[in-house]
Amino acid sequence: MIRGLEAVLLSSQSAKKLAKFYKEVVGLKQGEVMEIGDEGEKAYDFPLKGAAIYILDHSKVKGKNKNPERVMFNLEVSDMEKEVKRMKKAKAKVVQDTYHVQGYGLITTFEDPDGNYFQFVQVRAS
Repeated sequence: MIRGLEAVLLSSQSAKKLAKFYKEVVGLKQGEVMEIGDEGEKAYDFPLKGAAIYILDHSKVKGKNKNPERVMFNLEVSDMEKEVKRMKKAKAKVVQDTYHVQGYGLITTFEDPDGNYFQFVQVRAS
């Protein structure tokens, strides 16, 4: 039986640089930094409500993501306008400006330094 989503893994050629972006630009609170593997690779933990994001060094990942549309993750925000303004001020790359999905809420798509897409979502009140 599947109980839920535990984590999203983002592998990178430079996990330290990518983790810095998610901490300093996106505003995620960083948890542990763990050593993984036998080569001193690092994993950066960003615990969230319900799941975590782990940013990992990976020897087979080189350069930017060539298919960023394939897998994205959503980060829920309480004030889309405020958060998008903050991200633009930090010079985060906006892929798709804020749009509305009927019955769901607002979505804005961004790109991280590795070329991965992620979205801020503000879901409608239940």
